[in-house]
Amino acid sequence: MFRYASALFALVAFPVAAQPLTQAETARIDKIVTEALAADSVPSAQVAVVRDGKIVLNKAYGQANRNLPATNSLPYQIASNSKQFTAMALLLLEDEGKLSLDDHVSKYVPGITDGDRITIRQLLSHTSGLQDYWPQDYSFEAMSHPTTIQGIIDRWAKKPLDFQPGEQWQYSNTAYVVAGMIAEKASGEPLLQYMQRKIFRPLGMTSVKNQDDTYTAKFPSGYGRYALGPVRPVTPPGRGWLYAAGELSMTAEDLAKWNIARINRSTLPADDWAAQETMVKLNNGKDSGYGLGVFIRTEPRPAITHGGEAVGFLSANNVYPADRAAVTVLTNTWSAGAYNRIARDIAKVILPPPAQDAVQAAQATRARSVYDQLRAGRLDRSQLTTNANFYFTPQAIADYGASLGRFGEPTSFEPSGKPVLRGGFVIQGYTIKYPGRTLNLSTFYEPGAKGRLEQFLVSPGE
Repeated sequence: MFRYASALFALVAFPVAAQPLTQAETARIDKIVTEALAADSVPSAQVAVVRDGKIVLNKAYGQANRNLPATNSLPYQIASNSKQFTAMALLLLEDEGKLSLDDHVSKYVPGITDGDRITIRQLLSHTSGLQDYWPQDYSFEAMSHPTTIQGIIDRWAKKPLDFQPGEQWQYSNTAYVVAGMIAEKASGEPLLQYMQRKIFRPLGMTSVKNQDDTYTAKFPSGYGRYALGPVRPVTPPGRGWLYAAGELSMTAEDLAKWNIARINRSTLPADDWAAQETMVKLNNGKDSGYGLGVFIRTEPRPAITHGGEAVGFLSANNVYPADRAAVTVLTNTWSAGAYNRIARDIAKVILPPPAQDAVQAAQATRARSVYDQLRAGRLDRSQLTTNANFYFTPQAIADYGASLGRFGEPTSFEPSGKPVLRGGFVIQGYTIKYPGRTLNLSTFYEPGAKGRLEQFLVSPGE
């Protein structure tokens, strides 16, 4: 076993296309990444940040494997982040007149359960009903042996459907294997070869490889843990298991180039980008939350997102089209949530608060300021309404200071839930965390960014 205690903080930086990040923002991002890797014992990460349609940060952290420092030139396995490329390949084939997304599966691949009722669009939107062949978060016994596309289809795509096509949304790697086979039949060439020709080369994405070709000492190794045990190298799966559902390896920088093209609606047809980002509806008219190879998020701000899990690797790729920004995080462990926390916290650094949350953000700042005052045993009464000033007697302030001051600085102070109106006030809760202790804060404030506080009550949390 190789210990990563010191390697976690190794940092390799390379020139980037633009640098509108301030020195303070860059320092905050470095702190976010290094602390998350250390906390979760993650060996390494690549991070690429897009702001205003340009790559503004492109860094590698830690050790890619025992003898290889992480650098920005090393392709990491992106797993299910590959699905958006598979879906785009099929959109491009539709442009070429070689298929329609509303064609039935049976037109291209015989023997699929209810293939005469499942459309290609349903494959790409996870609404086909085909049973997922890899729902586990570990590699099961069969994955230790090589497989073929047909092997996966024969074992899983010919089972009874989990539901009728279009009735539900349920993630299915099997559906993407079938979609990949359709793409190959329609194009007349291997899927990866078609994507290289139609997507990767036009976008200047030069690092892309089949993950099955990266299990050597020249590439990042995958790692994992049993519970909170030591970090150990994982055993790679047999060849052929991820295919169109997640076979790609690439750098964070190349994934950022794809994100920029999405933001700019460039290189590939604009209507294909739009089609990929259009939420597919279920048979009952409800939104599925998914487009063609991507999740569609509307809260707290519009985002096109996906994650990826391969054996020993986790990744997050989040695009914020309205903000012309994106965050890509690739890691080489599958036993930690650091990749998602890093992506989320970097977004907080590079993105302004959503316009609709400007008042909430102002009140959150005020709530934190008042909390810090109270734990110090003092209070600026100009922030309070008459009723709140009546509540905060000298004894109340003294008790707040004595009981809260002993905890020191909170490790986090975050809103819990959305603000709601009641009795002419806006109600907003907060969760305050310390090592080994959580507190709840209930605030009422007058509407508006400068509205005074009517209530400020701290209680034990769960």
